[in-house]
Amino acid sequence: MFNTVLLTIDLNAPASWQKALPQAVELVRASKGKLHIMSVVPDMGTPLVEGFFPEDFETRAIAAANTALNNLVLAEVPEDVAVKQHLAFGKIHKKVLKTIEETKCDLVIMASHKPDRVREFLVGSNADRIVRRSPVSVLVVRA
Repeated sequence: MFNTVLLTIDLNAPASWQKALPQAVELVRASKGKLHIMSVVPDMGTPLVEGFFPEDFETRAIAAANTALNNLVLAEVPEDVAVKQHLAFGKIHKKVLKTIEETKCDLVIMASHKPDRVREFLVGSNADRIVRRSPVSVLVVRA
């Protein structure tokens, strides 16, 4: 049984939660556990890229993501499911791995797109990084 489940989502990609959220809810209900839902606003990567964005971009992006996450949880998570929201800013895989430790979750559920060799070679896959480094089981749902 999984008592604490961490679901990672991309707020800009409904496919990241449409199949994964129902599975997370089912597992949490079965154990009467707690669901943690997490989204990460990615950082810009380098100071050079950062220079092309307005100074308050990070603050506005986090505020918009917080509103979107609240709305998603209210609309999609059943009322009988205990849920806690997590929002972070930075490198996606690093923030997820940190949240795994902080929540002491038993399972991570995340969606992943069909593998694309060129994209993975150039930028890598966050799902792949998390699966390889996670101290707990990871359920990857194909989006």
